[in-house]
Amino acid sequence: MARGRNHVEVPEAREAMDRFKMEVASELGVPLSEGYNGNLTSYQNGSVGGYMVKKMIEEQERKMAGK
Repeated sequence: MARGRNHVEVPEAREAMDRFKMEVASELGVPLSEGYNGNLTSYQNGSVGGYMVKKMIEEQERKMAGK
């Protein structure tokens, strides 16, 4: 069975990822709301996802460096 791309590997993390997404959207000034966001451009949605990845990588690098 194929999985969709929007899949959280640890189901317990879904709520935290949703909060993180809303936090990032707020930082970027993207008017993201709960539920359907079809009114947003692909650029706006992509910027939220891209910035989330950037922040996760930065955090992991800090942990690996022991900081």
